[in-house]
Amino acid sequence: MRHNDDTDPLQYDVIGARFEESKSTAAFSAADTYTLLTVLDQLGGVKGLDVLDLACGYGFNTRLLARAGARRTVGVDISAEMIRLARAHDPEDTDGVEYLVADVADLPPLGPFDLATAVYLFNYAADRTALHAMFRAIRAALRPGGRLLAVVPNPGAFPHVDWSPYGIRIHDRIPEGDAPILAASFLTDPPVPFRFREWPHAEYAEAAVEAGFASVNWQPSRTPPPDGSRDEAFWTAYRGSPVSSLMICTA
Repeated sequence: MRHNDDTDPLQYDVIGARFEESKSTAAFSAADTYTLLTVLDQLGGVKGLDVLDLACGYGFNTRLLARAGARRTVGVDISAEMIRLARAHDPEDTDGVEYLVADVADLPPLGPFDLATAVYLFNYAADRTALHAMFRAIRAALRPGGRLLAVVPNPGAFPHVDWSPYGIRIHDRIPEGDAPILAASFLTDPPVPFRFREWPHAEYAEAAVEAGFASVNWQPSRTPPPDGSRDEAFWTAYRGSPVSSLMICTA
């Protein structure tokens, strides 16, 4: 199910390695990774679990999950270029990671899994039908009691909040279809434009419940310890207007 939509995640075939640059330098990405790993640790970690990493990009989080002790780790992305980059990071499969090009809304049988992670997946659903299909496919891939941990953008920031200090800038909000389109840039050098859908969190929760998840909970973004480049004042400002929240769904 690939959609003719200018928020299509296939835009990452063009963005390619520039996304990797943003992931490794942007403050919002550092906060997302810290949030995900902190909550996973609180939930008991991933050692011995079968893990599905959706919208895996170039495999940054996929490799973290594998190195944390997951029994099986599968990374999935719709972008063939992202999967090529992921495999290039691990050409000898030293972490035991499998990578697959696939659309989550039309996910082939891969499971069952104990855990699914999805970092900025659902904001690329072109319409409500695709959004619900994504949640249903993920629920079908999970064992009973399995969890989905999803990092999703916080809606409503533009034009009131400037995320530029954190590595992303929103340029415009375009009403269109089931959810507005946000025109944005990763603030690499030079900046890389991209687009995504601004879904309300309530839409995500409704899709999860409709898909059969037993519970939906939310966690605020966590921030890493201060360091020489990002002090406590920097992270305090970020926590006042974070780019994302963490959605936790239990099957």
